Amino acid sequence: MNKSLRYIALLAILPLFTTGLGTDYFTNADALKSKGTATSQYGSSTGICGLDLCSNYPGGRSAWESDQGSKTTPVAPVEEKHMEKETMEEKHMEKETMEEKHMEKETMEETEADMGSVLRLSRTNVPATIPLHHGYYNGENVYFIITDSSDPTHAEIITKNQGWKVELAPLLKNTPEEALSKTYMFTNGIEGKGVHGFQSEVFTSTPAQTDVYSALTSHVHVTWNDGATPRVLDSDAMIMKAADNDEITLTPLNVVLNMPQIVWPEGQMMVKEDKTLTDETPYGGGQVLDIDTEDMTVTFISHRGWGPDGRTIYYIVTDATPSGPAKMMGVVSTPTSASLIANSAAVDLYQFKNGLTGTGPLGFQPGIAAGAPGDANYSPMWRIFMIGWEDDKNAQILETIDDINAYKEFGLINIGIARPMDSDHIVNCPFIDPFQ
Repeated sequence: MNKSLRYIALLAILPLFTTGLGTDYFTNADALKSKGTATSQYGSSTGICGLDLCSNYPGGRSAWESDQGSKTTPVAPVEEKHMEKETMEEKHMEKETMEEKHMEKETMEETEADMGSVLRLSRTNVPATIPLHHGYYNGENVYFIITDSSDPTHAEIITKNQGWKVELAPLLKNTPEEALSKTYMFTNGIEGKGVHGFQSEVFTSTPAQTDVYSALTSHVHVTWNDGATPRVLDSDAMIMKAADNDEITLTPLNVVLNMPQIVWPEGQMMVKEDKTLTDETPYGGGQVLDIDTEDMTVTFISHRGWGPDGRTIYYIVTDATPSGPAKMMGVVSTPTSASLIANSAAVDLYQFKNGLTGTGPLGFQPGIAAGAPGDANYSPMWRIFMIGWEDDKNAQILETIDDINAYKEFGLINIGIARPMDSDHIVNCPFIDPFQ
């Protein structure tokens, strides 16, 4: 049968079999689920009497059904001379009805076998082109992006300079020292394309220094002293020597920026071989589509999911720990991030390990985050929890944190912290606007 016809038939018959799905515990769970969606799509205001939507109708479902029948348009009497023609038309319609029922049955069987557990969001994977910045490590070039700031002033300055929004992530200020790299920023001296309009930033590590590298960076302001002759300093050693000679003043700054490195002297992030994006593009095999150090841009795959209240969010993936998931996704391995597992700089992100087949990282429905840009508890660093349906035949779409809490309360799902390779699991997933 033509696939488009099957889909049309499916839409026609869905109301017929969905009315039989309700049980008491699903009704209660759905009632709580509705609290997490601030719209009028739940309840009798929809004008549809399905499952639990007639509870407020005077007289209940039977009265509603009776009222629907009373709205039937009267049919004018048919003259006897037209009866023969009408009988032939009725037979023809009966034949068509039998064919439609056969098609509905066939579609139902195919749907239950092939389509019943599939959830695909539109624009699930879209490209996001992000400005690159130039920096130095040990006298060599580094290219990086800036996605998040713990400080609103730096978020505003960098957003304006790069023409691409840096998200405010206040929780990053709680990052422990062991999860931070150090970066030097220049506040005067040689003019350039650094954050403050002077020479490029200097890093103290790259992803090649696996035991100390972190995309989360603490900052030291470098200021040339009066009487000193400014010049480009392109390594930690040169900066320390200039400080010892009283040429510069170093001022530690209480600011944490998320500055994932894309290209460094010893390597670069994996570039995905198949650059064609669809809603079914596999999650693994690389998160970067293109690196252009001439135009100073990098293009990531941005993945669609849900914020805590059901809003649409998109995120990219730059690094992770442990090494197994990092390798699978094609991102930088950052063991230092493991120290965030019990730290407030990381926020909970829920992924699904069974249930509705979909476009999430494990092949099921997309995940739900406990915070999103604009929230006081937003952070790009995510502590991963796995949701499993106790009976995946009962799986439904969950879109909010309230949905998760409701279904957990009624024993329909279980939740556990992810520990791949029996290790603490943290992923750097900056939430971005890919359409800016």
